[in-house]
Amino acid sequence: MAEKIENKIEETRQRFKNEYVQDSSDKYDSRDVDRLMKDDSLVEGYLAWRMNVVEDALKMIDESLLWRKEYTVNDLSESCIPKWMFETGAVFLHGYDKEGNKLFWFKVKLHLKDAKTFQDKKKYVAFWLESYAKREPGMPLTVVFDMSESGISNIDMEFVKYIISCFKVYYPKFLSKMIMYEMPWIMNAAWKIVKTWLGPEAISKLKFVSKSEIQGFIDPEYLPPHMGGTDSFKYTYPPLPDDDFQSPVCENGPIVSEDESECKDAEMDCKESLESSFNSEVATKPRKVNFSEDSLKPDDLDKGDGCGRLKGVRRPVTTFKGTLLHISPAEELSFGSKDTEKKCLIILSNVTKHQVAFKVRTTAPEKYRVKPSNSSCEPGTSMDIVVSLHGGFQASPQDRFLVMAAEMEQSSGAALTELAQFWKEVPKAKVMEHRLRCLVLESPKPNSILSPGSESTLASGTNGHQDLHTTLVRVMAINSRLEQKLDMCLWIQKLLMTLVSFLMVFSFSTMYLMWTSYS
Repeated sequence: MAEKIENKIEETRQRFKNEYVQDSSDKYDSRDVDRLMKDDSLVEGYLAWRMNVVEDALKMIDESLLWRKEYTVNDLSESCIPKWMFETGAVFLHGYDKEGNKLFWFKVKLHLKDAKTFQDKKKYVAFWLESYAKREPGMPLTVVFDMSESGISNIDMEFVKYIISCFKVYYPKFLSKMIMYEMPWIMNAAWKIVKTWLGPEAISKLKFVSKSEIQGFIDPEYLPPHMGGTDSFKYTYPPLPDDDFQSPVCENGPIVSEDESECKDAEMDCKESLESSFNSEVATKPRKVNFSEDSLKPDDLDKGDGCGRLKGVRRPVTTFKGTLLHISPAEELSFGSKDTEKKCLIILSNVTKHQVAFKVRTTAPEKYRVKPSNSSCEPGTSMDIVVSLHGGFQASPQDRFLVMAAEMEQSSGAALTELAQFWKEVPKAKVMEHRLRCLVLESPKPNSILSPGSESTLASGTNGHQDLHTTLVRVMAINSRLEQKLDMCLWIQKLLMTLVSFLMVFSFSTMYLMWTSYS
C-alpha cells in the first residue's frame, strides 16, 4: 500500500511538471512548485482528497497554485490586510476541540456583505490559514461558525463559498469538521445550497449544534460563556491572539509573575545559589502570564545526574530539519498513563557554525518539567532535553510545546543572565520556532487477539525495551505470518472440497451403475 502511494505521488509530480509547468514557468510561484516537488505529504493530501485519482488531483493542484500566486499567499503579512479587519474580531484562531484540533472561529454577526471589501476579506482568511499551515503543518482545523445573534443581513453566500473552497481545494485535508452553532431557522434554505458546494467527501464533516450539544465537540474550557463554557478569552488587537506558550514551572520555587520579577531583579542578583535553578525574564506580551525558566547550565549536562535523567526515556525516531537546529521528534511527544510513558526526549542538534541559544515553552506549564528549558548548543553538537509529567497530571491532545532558537554572536555568553538578556534583545525575525503537539497513548486492552509470542513483544515494548516503531514492525510481521497460514488453510480447504466432490461423484456413479445392472 505504501509503495502504491509513493508511485502515485511520483506520477503526480512528473505529470504536473510535464503537463502544467513545462511551457509556462511563470504561471505559478516557484516556491510553491519547489515545495510540491519536495513535500510528499502535500502531494499525498491532494491525492487523498481526490480519492487517489491522479487526473483530479492535478486539476486541484493547478487551481490551488494559481490561487496562491493571485493572492500572493507566500508573502501575506499583517501589513497586507486592512487594520480594521483585525480589529473587528470576526475571524481568529483560539483553543482546541476534544480531538486536539485548533479552532478557527467565524463570528457571523460581525460580518456584513460588502462587494468593495470582498477581495480584502479573501486575503484575510488566506492570511490566517497560511499562518496556521506554516506553524502546524499537517494538523487539521475545526471551523466554528458562531451564528448566535446573527440574521439575514449577515448572510454572504459568496464568502461562505470561498471559505469552503479554501478547505476543498487550497488546503486539502485541513478540515476536521465544520460546526454550525445555533443556526437561525431563516438560514435553512441557504445552507441547503452550501451542502451542494461541500460535496459528498465533506458533508459528513458538517455539524449543526445547539448550546446543549456543542460540548460534545469542544470542552467548556475553550467555549465562551454564551455557549455555556468557561473560557474568559476576549479578542483584542494588536497583537494577533495566540494561545500562550509559557515557560515550564520551576521545580525549585513558585511561579513568579512579571511584576514580581521586575521588583526582585536586584534581589535575584544577590542570590547566586538560585541562578542555577531558575531565571525570571520580563515578557512583552500584553496579558499577564507566568514566567519561570527551569534550566541547567551546559556544564551540568556532563554531571552524573544527566544519565539518571535519561534512564527509561524513549529516544525519538523522526526529525524536523530546521535552519538552525534539527529537532527530534519532528511533530509530537507521546505520553501515556504508565510510569515509563511519563517522560519524553527532545534532541536538538546544532547544524550551524555558531552557538545557538534555545528555550522550550508549553501551553500547560503547570503540568510539565523541562530540563534544560533555557540554554545554548555549541556548533555541531547535540543536546538532550527531558520533558516529564509531574504529580497527578495527565497529558492532553490540546497541550503544545514551542522550541525557540536563535544564533548567538561569538562574544555572547551562555550564563543564565546573559541568555535572558539575549532573548530580550534578539529580533523576532531571527528566531526559529518549531511547535510540537502532544500525543496521548492509549492503554493496552487486557484481551489481545495476537499470539502469545506477540503479547510478550508488546509487553516488552511498553516497558521501554522496544520503541513504538519496532513493536509495530514486529506486529506487522506476525500479521503477515498469520495471513500466510490462513492462505494455506484456505488452499487445503479447497483441495479437500475438491476431493469430497470427486468422491461424491464417484459414489453416485457407482450406485447408478449398480442400479442399472440389477434392473
